Amino acid sequence: MLKSTLLAGALVVAIGLCGPLAFAAGGNEAQTPGGAPADPNYAAGKQALEAKNWQGAVDAFTKVVAKDPGNANAHNFLAYSYRKAGKLDMAFRHYDEALRLDPKHRGAHEYIGEAYLMAGNLAKAEEHLRALDRLCAFGCEEYSDLKKAVAEYRRKTAVK
Repeated sequence: MLKSTLLAGALVVAIGLCGPLAFAAGGNEAQTPGGAPADPNYAAGKQALEAKNWQGAVDAFTKVVAKDPGNANAHNFLAYSYRKAGKLDMAFRHYDEALRLDPKHRGAHEYIGEAYLMAGNLAKAEEHLRALDRLCAFGCEEYSDLKKAVAEYRRKTAVK
């Protein structure tokens, strides 16, 4: 009993110490020693996202993926920008690439699920919800957000 209590306590401490580090930069964003993103286009893209300047974000993240095509986070943010700009075909293309590069990319799973809901494809959205359920052993924001979006989609489509 004492051994399992100690193990559970150690797990809570480990998650508490490692969790903020893993999530603070959105996963594995490349950063300079000072903490700023290594690519000024990446920083410009993030600023455009915060300002809801979708085309500015598309322009900036397009430059990032041109220089660093293996950057799953940049593909995810580019896809998000396209989705918010209403360009779902391009969004799916870059979400797929982000997930090809990093099949465990929680943000890409959440956002592609939301894109599938926009496209009216509940089954595909639920597929990504299940993927997040597997990836988030103790729950995570991405899972909760997509689960909420799926429930809202079901509620709205049931009314019609």
